[in-house]
Amino acid sequence: MDPTHSHLPTGPLLGPDQTAERLPYAALVRELARLLHDAAVQVPPRLVLPLAQGGSLFVMPAMDQHTAITKLITFTPGNAGLGKPAIQGDVLVFDVASGERRLVLHGPTVTARRTAAVSVLAAQRLAPCKGGPVLLVGAGVQGKSHLQAFAECMAVTEFYIASRSLESARQLAAHAHALGLKAKVVTDANAALVECPMAVTCTPARQVVLSGLPRPDGFIAAVGAFTPQMAELGAGLCQHFATQGSIVVDTGDAAHEAGDLLQAGLDVLRFSSLADVVRSESPQPGGPVLFKSCGWAGWDLAAARTALAWLPGR
Repeated sequence: MDPTHSHLPTGPLLGPDQTAERLPYAALVRELARLLHDAAVQVPPRLVLPLAQGGSLFVMPAMDQHTAITKLITFTPGNAGLGKPAIQGDVLVFDVASGERRLVLHGPTVTARRTAAVSVLAAQRLAPCKGGPVLLVGAGVQGKSHLQAFAECMAVTEFYIASRSLESARQLAAHAHALGLKAKVVTDANAALVECPMAVTCTPARQVVLSGLPRPDGFIAAVGAFTPQMAELGAGLCQHFATQGSIVVDTGDAAHEAGDLLQAGLDVLRFSSLADVVRSESPQPGGPVLFKSCGWAGWDLAAARTALAWLPGR
């Protein structure tokens, strides 16, 4: 749907539930793929300003022929231990032709859902084995969104959950059970890799959380680290993927943002991007696959396009 013809009210401010309602995972995954084929999309480098106490302010613009967005969020890693959200902010959505503000989306909800949708898109295209169980390392907001997205879009019914907080892992397992899914809390994420053909690391990335080697048919989506200083994966694990399998990054910006890969001494510029994969008809090379996701305003633009196309009853 052309967002300029949408019948949504002008410029509504949407809360978490309203934002989530307009970003169903299946529709969001489809829009992400469409966006990667859209030559009109423009995404300049994001601006990152350091804040006190180790936080950061992210300013992330993007546009296509019809829609322009700016994502304004703060990332405060210290909040994770205080019961406060680590990511806060909004995504402002404008009509290109008129300059009119169309929507204000809840930033943390957009981040959670589009990140999980990007991981699903990567898994659909890259995972050698697309069945479960899926190992989730991290049981916070991203753990929950990835559980829901993989269940809804890839029909995964079984999850292993590892977290530094046993209570958080138990809560996410209970959520999975409430959805009719199987979930098992594990204390050794590295050992669980043997049983899980797919895994997602989605932690605050203050320290390495996964260093065991993957299965030969393994797929790992690493989403928690998005600055050069952050890393979830051990250097040896990253190097294993580079020599024994393949590594795909979400965008070329990972060349200066993918801390996991940079700290492993890898030349990130030599790795294919998700856009390369989506646009190519060539089969992927064999062996285990690492998908490194750092975030990109283009993903938020895809979320805005999805939300603008949403109408009740459709």
